[in-house]
Amino acid sequence: MFKLQSGHCAVPREAQWPPLRRALSHAMAWGLAGQVATAAAAETLSKPDTRTIPALPAVVVTAAFQASPLVVVLDPKAPVQPIPASDGADLLKTVPGFDVMRKGGSNGDPVFRGMAGSRLAIVMDGSLVTGGCPSRMDPPTAYISPALYDKVTIIKGPETVLYGPVGSAGTVLFERAMPDYRKPAASVVASTTAGSWGRNDQTVSFKAGTPLVYVDVDANRTQSGDYRDGRGARVHSSYRRWNANAAIGWTPDRDTLLELSAGTGNGQAAYAFSGMDGVQFLRQSQALRFEKRHLSEHWSKLEARIYHNHIDHVMDNYTLRHPDPHGMMPMAMASDLGADTNGGRLAASFDWADDLSLVTGLDATSSTHDARNGGPEGSMMGYYKSLPRVRDARMNDIGGFVESRWQISPKDRLNAGVRLDLQSARGYGMALPAAGGMSMASMAVSSMSSGMMGYQVATTVSRDRRARLPSGFVRYEHDPSRSQTLYVGFGHSERFPDYWELFGQHVGTTTASFSSLRPERTTQLDAGWQLQRGPWRAWVSAYAGRISDFILIHYGSSSGYADNVTASIAGGEAGAEYGFAPHWKASATLAYAWGEDETEHRPLPQMTPLESRLGLEWNDRRWSAGGLVRLVARQDRVAIGEGNIVGQDLGRTGGFTVFSLHGGWRISRTWNLAAGIDNLFNKTYAEHISPSVVEEQGFTMSTRVNEPGRIEWLKATMTL
Repeated sequence: MFKLQSGHCAVPREAQWPPLRRALSHAMAWGLAGQVATAAAAETLSKPDTRTIPALPAVVVTAAFQASPLVVVLDPKAPVQPIPASDGADLLKTVPGFDVMRKGGSNGDPVFRGMAGSRLAIVMDGSLVTGGCPSRMDPPTAYISPALYDKVTIIKGPETVLYGPVGSAGTVLFERAMPDYRKPAASVVASTTAGSWGRNDQTVSFKAGTPLVYVDVDANRTQSGDYRDGRGARVHSSYRRWNANAAIGWTPDRDTLLELSAGTGNGQAAYAFSGMDGVQFLRQSQALRFEKRHLSEHWSKLEARIYHNHIDHVMDNYTLRHPDPHGMMPMAMASDLGADTNGGRLAASFDWADDLSLVTGLDATSSTHDARNGGPEGSMMGYYKSLPRVRDARMNDIGGFVESRWQISPKDRLNAGVRLDLQSARGYGMALPAAGGMSMASMAVSSMSSGMMGYQVATTVSRDRRARLPSGFVRYEHDPSRSQTLYVGFGHSERFPDYWELFGQHVGTTTASFSSLRPERTTQLDAGWQLQRGPWRAWVSAYAGRISDFILIHYGSSSGYADNVTASIAGGEAGAEYGFAPHWKASATLAYAWGEDETEHRPLPQMTPLESRLGLEWNDRRWSAGGLVRLVARQDRVAIGEGNIVGQDLGRTGGFTVFSLHGGWRISRTWNLAAGIDNLFNKTYAEHISPSVVEEQGFTMSTRVNEPGRIEWLKATMTL
């Protein structure tokens, strides 16, 4: 497989529907929102009794708080600011410590505490999904629509061993709630969002069941045109996508569950950071789950799951833009990447006594990756859809785990876990190193990118490698009072190089690089404090660690390479919330990440700068209003030309401040409205963690991908 290089591109074709259809689509979305408000107001007038208002208020979420030691729980169905999330990464950026590498309007790559890629484990309803693009056009979160899930759980650091290979920076679980129908019932939740630049979303969730059987069907669609930055410059960033999931379950008794689920989705996205766009994001998923509870006095649960995820991602430089005849890719080119992941998990839970619980089990995954490269129909390279797929990699993992919780005393708890992973990788069609350090495969790519088709590919070979990787943690928690918790944890994880570090766009793919890149070993200390007393809620979460054999990517003008260094990391997050008067609440969060490359004696690249969020909220359970101020400091600690699989340091960045406003109206039990204005003063800015912009006529020529300017949005929700 060869790798297509980013290039310069000319004026893009229309990435959205034709103008008339697009205008009608936007009018329908705004019209539906207006009808919702009118109908809901009429319902409220006909039922003025305030007892019809649910206990839960209408709140726009601006920042997520830590719920328990090292754990943050999000409601993905709640409206959030900035504008409600279009994908998994959009939702995570509301959590202190998270940032997102913006590539366009959607499909950004999440970064937590300066760590990205497989250092952050993403688990989608109990299964792993991997992207197909070697340059990370489609990170795992690109295939996740948060509104289709009931809960998102974030576990910071290497402090759990239950979910596949341990995420050294953290683990993110997108979860669906398991239904419990004691009598026949059904519910429908639907929402629509309309906003600036043609933002237009629809989501519907239908759940129904009896004590014996249930069904769960969810679907959503999201679309946006190219946004403009604070100066009014257009950013190549339009997208549209849809997703649908369905599950049917059998519950012959209260303790038994058998569920079959399936999902699919597709879409396209224009990218400002690349010479190509994503024109297909096809996802197909199937899973079978079994669960049995109360098997014996101490055996509380047995759960088993098998799943299959298929990704078919296509990127090209001619569907959403015109090829630039003077750029690095003057011809129309396309690359079709496929990733298939099969996996399973078997786990047993035991409650030996009221003060000791334990979970033990096995999990396994096998992921293969293939590609075919060509052009449109009639291309001298051949129509890519008619060409055979060529496999370039297989990644396997088998892991065993044990995790326990011991209630030592009413005020003291001990959590611990150990895990052993047997991981392997096989690379297909790799070239032997050539003189000068550049493989023949890399030279072939360079020739093709320059429009020269007369080249010879060196003889290629396949190679295997394996590793046995232990991980584990221990955490002590103490409650000095009923309202406080102190904790300290020590974790260690060992991470096998992932697909992008071994075979990706920015690394060498020779047999030497494949064999020499060592697994990454993280040893980290986590400590913190939590308080919940009266009108106060506060927390602090700090960490310090050492990463042996940290996998560092050295970027180059035409090709790069990965190697191992020793790194030190430290930082943390803190937050406080205070209800200072009836209906009023003030909040503040702080996050900072620091890293040092001890081998090269320079800062570790791609570290997010100091960031704070200040919020003020008024809420009387029917109406709510608030404001959010986001302050980001300048970042002077950089390592230009170095980075990770997501991106590289481009240079120092200045700080910025962004103001936003929001409001909510809980009209009745059925209807809810939320609205917001993001970036109120139309600030022009870019995040420090940002890729460079590919030059394209008619679009912004900033160094980094600028964030959107002022965004106005409205979300209406119906619950039946």
